Amino acid sequence: QVQLVESGGGLVQAGGSLRLSCASTEGISKYYAMAWFRQAPGKEREFVAAIRWTGGSTYFADSVKGRFTISRDIGKNTVYLQMKSLKPEDTAVYYCAVDPRLYVRGSYSLSEVGYDYWGLGTQVTVSS
Repeated sequence: QVQLVESGGGLVQAGGSLRLSCASTEGISKYYAMAWFRQAPGKEREFVAAIRWTGGSTYFADSVKGRFTISRDIGKNTVYLQMKSLKPEDTAVYYCAVDPRLYVRGSYSLSEVGYDYWGLGTQVTVSS
């Protein structure tokens, strides 16, 4: 059973940066993808970014493209989300998740239903 633990959230001023980490207790299969989602108060959980575990190709939501980067450390079973030029609208709980069907599907899932394993989340608050 894969368990994911996020860290790195906090309070930052608009224009600032944060780096989130998500560590898996189990090795991540080369056929999987890992992703970050976020959920703001009163809103649905939304896709932020994803990375293919093998090869490292990435995909971003339009709202964060050019400001956020996603990377992974295979040896540490950890995925990162580097966030720059943060805006108040980036305030949310950020979750990481594992997609075990990327290889079968052939494309990233932008819906949370495509992900089987989730962390408990880390709060990011951006003040104006």
